[in-house]
Amino acid sequence: MTSVTSLFAPVDADLCQLTDNLKQLVGARHPILYAAAEHLFGAGGKRLRPAIVLLISRATSIPDITPRHRRLAEITEMIHTASLVHDDVVDEAELRRGVPTVHSSFGNRVAVLAGDFLFAQSSWYLANLDNLEVVKLLSQVIMDLAEGEIQQGLNRFDTGTSLEAYLDKSYYKTASLIANSAKAAGVLSDASSETCHHLYSYGRHIGLAFQIVDDLLDFTGSADALGKPAGSDLRSGNLTAPALYALEEKPYLEVLIEREFAQEGDLEQALALIEDSRGLERSRELANHHAQLAVQHISILPASESRQALIQLADYVLSRSH
Repeated sequence: MTSVTSLFAPVDADLCQLTDNLKQLVGARHPILYAAAEHLFGAGGKRLRPAIVLLISRATSIPDITPRHRRLAEITEMIHTASLVHDDVVDEAELRRGVPTVHSSFGNRVAVLAGDFLFAQSSWYLANLDNLEVVKLLSQVIMDLAEGEIQQGLNRFDTGTSLEAYLDKSYYKTASLIANSAKAAGVLSDASSETCHHLYSYGRHIGLAFQIVDDLLDFTGSADALGKPAGSDLRSGNLTAPALYALEEKPYLEVLIEREFAQEGDLEQALALIEDSRGLERSRELANHHAQLAVQHISILPASESRQALIQLADYVLSRSH
């Protein structure tokens, strides 16, 4: 399997600069925010979203990427990180990537304010790009993130959730940021509207594949690798692709979910029913379908080291273990 480090080799220097810049941008004036920024941007994240922005920037701009491309990558990671901080508060998560979350380290008040500050600051830097189309694309993302979180909160333990509704929520929570920031990178490179459409579609499908694999790992990954307890989504009533597919085969699973695993052994029984169904296999097929669509869309770019990395990213997303 290709490692994420070697995959992002064409933008490795850009990503190192991005991490340093983010710590300075976020924490320069506030000691507590600087501590939170160190915590957030030093937590060993994959930097997947800014890496995609930088790779697309390098694949579409001649002769080189601009400061605006770099700032877009920073804005993308700020928005993503702000959403994680708020998600962890809502989910009462103690760990993120195996590291204590901001709210468990600094308290809920600081965590909520740090998330708000990151969203506000990303909006400020976004406005200063002076490109209305890019402002619209990334502003839509912030709305989509909130929509996805609200949908997830309203549909807990709802066995009537359709696969289409699950994919819509996955788009709002994960794929929208990747899709719209990918398109925004093309806009800053003055790419054609057709190319920008393909970039958006690449981001949409790679984002959906990433989220489906993430949801699979909740059932198949170890707690150590995930940095959170396995089965967390199901326990909290967040029904993802494996559970939704399993519900078609295992009627008793509906009973367990609808009583919210109230009786001893309910959760373990539900996990066993999902394991015994084709839910995991069909979810892998669904992730593979979206990954292949992503490759088709990015293949319209001229051949380059960066385009090749974006193509290989599809295999990485499908084969990752955490």
